[in-house]
Amino acid sequence: MCDFNNLDEAQKQAYHEKLLRCADAFGGKNFFLQLLEAIRETKPHPLTAGNHEFTMPLGSVKWNKVIFNDKLQLLLKARLGESQRGNLLPETTGKGYKKVLNLVRTLKPIVFIVKPARKEDGNGFFFQPFEVIDEKTTRLNPVFDALFFCSVETVKKVLNYESKTEHAL
Repeated sequence: MCDFNNLDEAQKQAYHEKLLRCADAFGGKNFFLQLLEAIRETKPHPLTAGNHEFTMPLGSVKWNKVIFNDKLQLLLKARLGESQRGNLLPETTGKGYKKVLNLVRTLKPIVFIVKPARKEDGNGFFFQPFEVIDEKTTRLNPVFDALFFCSVETVKKVLNYESKTEHAL
């Protein structure tokens, strides 16, 4: 998802709509982008927080399981492979397949809950880190990817995307 320019129109539109719904549920595009900026500025990476939550004045992100740094590093490495293959899982005969498969099994049940600080800003939203397509294909959930990994500029581009058919109208 972070390589937005290389996606086809249908994928761009789908990601745009998905992230726009999330942004609206968090108080709008600006609040959502401020959340992303706060996450990017936090060191160490917020996913490794022992209390499994990230809070800021505009809202919070909470999840139900600790993610250790070694799992985060493996996820970052697998994420690079996904952008090339369209699959988080390497070939079953490939090096590291079992490690990535165990990573997916460990992180798949985690649920992330994103809530704005003020109820009038929205109801928030929730998501899981992966989209399991079939037993051999798993992808990062675009919301998870956008919230924790993609550049803020890319997410801004996705949120402001207008399809070519909209321009024609």
